[in-house]
Amino acid sequence: MRKENSDFKTSFVTEAGSFLHNKDYFAYVELDDMACWVIADGLDSDMEVDSAEMVVKSILGRFTEKPTMSSLRLKHYMQEAHEWLRTESKRVRLKASLILVVTDYAKIRWVAAGNARLYHFRGGRLFGRSRDQSLAQSMKDAGEISEEAMEVHEERHNLLQYMGQPERLEPYVSKKAPLSEGDVLLLCTPGLWEDVNATEMVDALTDAKEPEDFTDTLEDVLLSKQRQTVSNYTAVAVYANKVFKEDPKRKWRLLKKWLLALIVLLLVGGGAAFYFIKQAAIQAENLENMFEYQKSADMYMKDGDYPKAIKDYSEARNMAIRLKDKFHRDFFAKKQRVMQLMVDGDEAFKGQDFAKALDKYGKAQEEAKPYKEFNHKQLEEKIDRSRTYMQVMNWVQEGDKKFEAQDYVGARSSYQKARKSALEEGYTDGEKDIRAKLDSAEEKLTGLRKEKRLLEGEKYEKKGDQQFAGQDYLGAIDAYSAAQQIYQEIDMLERVLGMERKIDKALGKLNPAPPAAQPPAAANGGGTAGGNAGGAVGSSGGDGGTAGNAGSGGTAGNTAGGSAPSNAGSGGTAGNTAGGSAPSNAGSGGTAGNTTGGSAPSNAGSGDTAGNMAGGSTPSNAESGAAASSG
Repeated sequence: MRKENSDFKTSFVTEAGSFLHNKDYFAYVELDDMACWVIADGLDSDMEVDSAEMVVKSILGRFTEKPTMSSLRLKHYMQEAHEWLRTESKRVRLKASLILVVTDYAKIRWVAAGNARLYHFRGGRLFGRSRDQSLAQSMKDAGEISEEAMEVHEERHNLLQYMGQPERLEPYVSKKAPLSEGDVLLLCTPGLWEDVNATEMVDALTDAKEPEDFTDTLEDVLLSKQRQTVSNYTAVAVYANKVFKEDPKRKWRLLKKWLLALIVLLLVGGGAAFYFIKQAAIQAENLENMFEYQKSADMYMKDGDYPKAIKDYSEARNMAIRLKDKFHRDFFAKKQRVMQLMVDGDEAFKGQDFAKALDKYGKAQEEAKPYKEFNHKQLEEKIDRSRTYMQVMNWVQEGDKKFEAQDYVGARSSYQKARKSALEEGYTDGEKDIRAKLDSAEEKLTGLRKEKRLLEGEKYEKKGDQQFAGQDYLGAIDAYSAAQQIYQEIDMLERVLGMERKIDKALGKLNPAPPAAQPPAAANGGGTAGGNAGGAVGSSGGDGGTAGNAGSGGTAGNTAGGSAPSNAGSGGTAGNTAGGSAPSNAGSGGTAGNTTGGSAPSNAGSGDTAGNMAGGSTPSNAESGAAASSG
């Protein structure tokens, strides 16, 4: 009884993570001579049927009926579970990734379909790990990427084999590996190993005395990463504290049996072996070429040289067809389609058909999600730029409609938005066209403003004319000044000068020029005028006397105390003696005199004499050639 002579302890943890339903499933069975642990990760979205549970129970049921470590029989168990899953795929395709480990308590064998994993620790170190059936694993095996890169490579989820796939399942079956006492087996789904690396697993194992300590610590490490989304995760720890010791003689007998069978096979089937070796060499060359083309195409994809990537993916696909590798054939076809979408998008963008470019880029973004080597950031920038440019063109079209409707203010606003966005995004070609449209709108607005201001100026000018006609010269000046300022603004020089003339005219009416100074009374020929007349001669004989004006050749005199005589005509004499009143005028050749105390005589005509003696009254006028006197 092997189980009784060994000591294996198992502990596990399984959780839904951030999801409502846990699609992982684990179960195991320990029989007398063998044990089997099976862990599966459901890959479909069906909430009514649990694909992981289905395949685990199917395999464990068959193993319990017929325990085995035979690779062929284990493959058969896997195939039966796979077919059952395909049969039950009614609403959606049921899919699962699975790994099983069987042991006879002395050695182990594992079988995998997908990327659920087995880690084998010995002496506190990682001793071995199962092989994923993923594209990332194939790339690592081909030397394209390192072990560390494979752990985070986007193709780690691109499974080459999985339970429920359309084709026949080809699981990976390991060779038997002997166990040593103290070995630890860790079975886990991607939800754990993606966030807990091998180094952290070794650290967690250091202080874990029991399997439950190990699984609990692994869970703590996983949750400490505080990922925004935590996938379903399952970890199963198996501690081989004591393994079954086999009889060394039995092992030697088995070895001789196998050696004999190998010799017979070589002797009988030498020719067939040569053929198969040759075919294998051809297939190996095709495989090498396929991965070379893939590597080159991936590089072009990363660099954004999509036409070259299309060409190399096409070559890689041809190699996959020669190898009859349907998975890689379809895989390269999908990548080739993504590259074609990018080429179509770039061409549409170049032709300024941004709506079409955005459609192509959007499809490429969705289909390129599984490919880590794809430049997702560059594609996001292309999508953002397409959206922005499309918005720019929408604003331009909006501005064009407003321009046609003569809404130049609205057109300018739309063009300004478009131009600002174009400048910010470096859309230089579009910016030039937009700037021309903006200039046209500004030109129209300038013309409208000028017409409006011209009407305002003419209104002020007309008002000024009306106020001028009504003799409201101050109001007219204000109106003309307002009109002049407007004409100045709209650069109408002739009207500016016209307002200047009207303003001057109104100022002339408001402030008339003063009259010229009056000249002194004229003296006829030959007289002399004293007093005020410039250049006239007057005589004064006494204090306080005032001499009047003398005409041409005349004499106006004043003696002491006499009043100022009036005017003396041409050749006449107007005098005043002491105390006399001012005589009137003396005509031409006449004499008007006043003696002491006499009243002022009237006028003397030409050649006449009008006098007034002392104490005399004022004589009347003397006609020409007559004399008037008063005693």
